[in-house]
Amino acid sequence: MTEATVIHLARQAVELTLLISAPMLLAGLVVGLIISIFQAVTQIQEMTLTFVPKIVAVMLALLVAFPWMMQKLLEFTENIILGLPGLIK
Repeated sequence: MTEATVIHLARQAVELTLLISAPMLLAGLVVGLIISIFQAVTQIQEMTLTFVPKIVAVMLALLVAFPWMMQKLLEFTENIILGLPGLIK
C-alpha cells in the first residue's frame, strides 16, 4: 500500500464524513438563523429558546436523511472491502 493510496482513502473518508453530516448541520443552521431573526425582531433574549427547535430540526433531518446516509456508508465500506486484495500487494 503506497502513501498515495492511504491519502486517497483518508480523503474519501473525510469527504464522506462532511457529506453525511451536512443535512443535520444545515438544518441546525437554518433553524438557528430563523430563531435568531425572531429573537432580534421581538427582542426576546432567552438563550434556551434555540435549543429545543434545533434539536427537533436535527432529529427530523436525521430521520429523513438516514436511508441516504446508510447507502453512502455501505457503498464506501463495500468499495474498501472489495478493494482489499489490491491494497495488500
